[in-house]
Amino acid sequence: MPYEPGQSAVIVPVPAVEPVVSRWRRRFDVSARYGVPAHVTVLYPFLHQSRLDDGVLARLGTVCATTSALEVAFPRLARFPNVLYLQPEPSEPFRRLTAAVAEQWPETPPYGGVYAEVIPHLTVAHDVDEAAFFAVEREVTPHLPVRAWLEEAWLYSYDGERWRPRTRLPFG
Repeated sequence: MPYEPGQSAVIVPVPAVEPVVSRWRRRFDVSARYGVPAHVTVLYPFLHQSRLDDGVLARLGTVCATTSALEVAFPRLARFPNVLYLQPEPSEPFRRLTAAVAEQWPETPPYGGVYAEVIPHLTVAHDVDEAAFFAVEREVTPHLPVRAWLEEAWLYSYDGERWRPRTRLPFG
């Protein structure tokens, strides 16, 4: 999906994986070049930033507060046809959070409703050739698993040049 000014996204940043994947994300994941940290997406695209008023932010904060802090491992790389990603375990808390946010704003289905099933993942490389995928796998795999303690989601918005953090959304 191409980025459009005014778009927003709800993500769970995962700083613990940055030492392992940031080099590859800068090269092979366009979101990193636009300012998005290593993350698991909760909901993209979310509401247009013109709709992100105090009421929406409060409601979104309440939804995120229903999620407990998460201890997550990223033990392996996996693939979609054009994406190499770290697979979070457990993944169910991310699925529940995505469903809860989407339920509150049904006009914003995950990934615009393109996929029948939302699979939580942390993208490392996107739309590259097989040689690049294999190079990333060869370099990243020895550093796995990565464990992370996640205490919050973030709302990001795209200003036409970069994705910028807008609001922290602490977990309960």
